[in-house]
Amino acid sequence: MIRLDNITLTFPDGDTRITAVNNVTLTGHPGTVTGITGPSGSGKSSLLAVAATLIRPDAGQLLIDDVDATRLTAGEATEMRRDKIGIVFQQSNLIPSLTAREQLAVMNELGAAHSRRNRRSVAERAGMLLDAVGLADQADKRPHQLSGGQRQRVNIARALMNDPSVLLIDEPTSALDQERGASIIELILRLTDELNTSTLLVTHDLVHLPRMHGVVTLVDGKIVDSLPTAATAGPRTAQS
Repeated sequence: MIRLDNITLTFPDGDTRITAVNNVTLTGHPGTVTGITGPSGSGKSSLLAVAATLIRPDAGQLLIDDVDATRLTAGEATEMRRDKIGIVFQQSNLIPSLTAREQLAVMNELGAAHSRRNRRSVAERAGMLLDAVGLADQADKRPHQLSGGQRQRVNIARALMNDPSVLLIDEPTSALDQERGASIIELILRLTDELNTSTLLVTHDLVHLPRMHGVVTLVDGKIVDSLPTAATAGPRTAQS
């Protein structure tokens, strides 16, 4: 589970500071996708950066599996990102020289102990995830040989490679047409359920929001609306 509790984040602006996130409380539960929407400049990406432990907030707590990430050292935060958090950026940022399979396998080399010993299990998990995102037959292709939708699927599979409990996704459909965008959202919903991740998804694409388990709307860094959607099957909501 991920919980952002009374998060405030400011940035310097000359002699003053601009508030990007203003006292936001948000909970993502296992097995659910919480949509975060709002106009450009509303603080969505800043909030996601805090959730990813990439930026330390001015105030508030970030709890990931009951650990307060705001109290971690830089090294400990890096370890948490490696072990607990999957991040899907708006651009896939795939390495041009690596195949789809290798894009996933390289995640095993990012500072993890005994990475060489784990290579067989890593290869098996990479194969499983590529199959899960519908790319088993594309495993040996490089990014330039894949479509935009396929590259985004590799991006999602890569973020899940280390079996994170939290999945953070920034505008996954922004570069895709409506049909391919819908298939990516369907994939995220399915994998979130199957892998029991707590998923936060930033999007401008309002058409997909009714399919999510909860939605929060940010304006000027504040939550102005928070509600469950038709996809919510139980009492879990986005904000608690």
